[in-house]
Amino acid sequence: MENELMRLHTQPETRLTVTRNPEVDQQSTSSAFIEANTLSVSLSELQQDHIIPVYVKDNEPLVSQYEFIETTNAIVSSIFKGEQILSPSIRCSHPIKGRIPDAKDKPANQLQDWEKTLYYERMMFVIEIPSIYDTIEGNKLNLTIGGVKAYNLDNLYNKKGAAEHFKVFIGFQNTVCTNLCVRTDGFLGDLRVSSSEQLHSAIYQLLGSYDQHLHLSHMQSLAEHSISEQQFAQLLGRCRMYPHLPSAQKKQIPELLYGDSQLTSVCRDYYKDVNFCRQEDGRINLWKLYNLFTGANKSTYIDQFLDRSVNALDFSCQMLDAVKQASTMWYLG
Repeated sequence: MENELMRLHTQPETRLTVTRNPEVDQQSTSSAFIEANTLSVSLSELQQDHIIPVYVKDNEPLVSQYEFIETTNAIVSSIFKGEQILSPSIRCSHPIKGRIPDAKDKPANQLQDWEKTLYYERMMFVIEIPSIYDTIEGNKLNLTIGGVKAYNLDNLYNKKGAAEHFKVFIGFQNTVCTNLCVRTDGFLGDLRVSSSEQLHSAIYQLLGSYDQHLHLSHMQSLAEHSISEQQFAQLLGRCRMYPHLPSAQKKQIPELLYGDSQLTSVCRDYYKDVNFCRQEDGRINLWKLYNLFTGANKSTYIDQFLDRSVNALDFSCQMLDAVKQASTMWYLG
């Protein structure tokens, strides 16, 4: 494992140079990496003010969202010792409100703060390392680690020792727009563990197996190829058709996890996005198109956000292969 972790920092670079800049701001960007219906929450608030769900059968607690973040933060601090590491940025959604037993008969408008209980069903966080970065098309990309804890994925009607669900990733954040760039080998989408120790081990292994240079190389390649306005129109139409195809036909076509609302955002921003809109002749390179998809993904709920992030890059790379080889792709006609 030690060799794998060293590779994360020292693997020979064939196309891109990952630059380390120790003189960076201590504060992370105030822009949200995910929007949807989420709220910004501080780490201290998670620790001090939010109750922890328990298993119904034995009243034992699940791994708390605070513990998940602290475990990840400790691993990041250990592996990337000496790098600039920003404090976690946390977004939560789907509040679960309650009250203490002594206040069960009080009208809601008469409840005191200390009589109320709260936790959020879904939480996502990112830890940014701006001293490890690269630039594509003038967009600065910072190495970023994070995860999702969504209690709606867990079976709370169980007892301690049952598997809990987590999502963990390592990738890059585009500082121009705070879009997250996540690749398959940097993502654990269905991590199931029954203890904090297992969680720690899984996160450690993920960070050790991630190939940041290959990830950057793939994204750089997207910037080198474009599609025409006609191809974009064909792509968007076929993307809207995809969910309604017969199941047998879907199996022969690259999967797309984006729905109508996200595709509407992609179409709008093709014309209007300041950073990633089309050229004057209607052409758009695949790096910009990829960012239109990751930007549209910000309207996704927390529990599906990372899956769509990975899907955006997979989908864009499949388009890249079709454009490079001048081959047929169903979405492009």
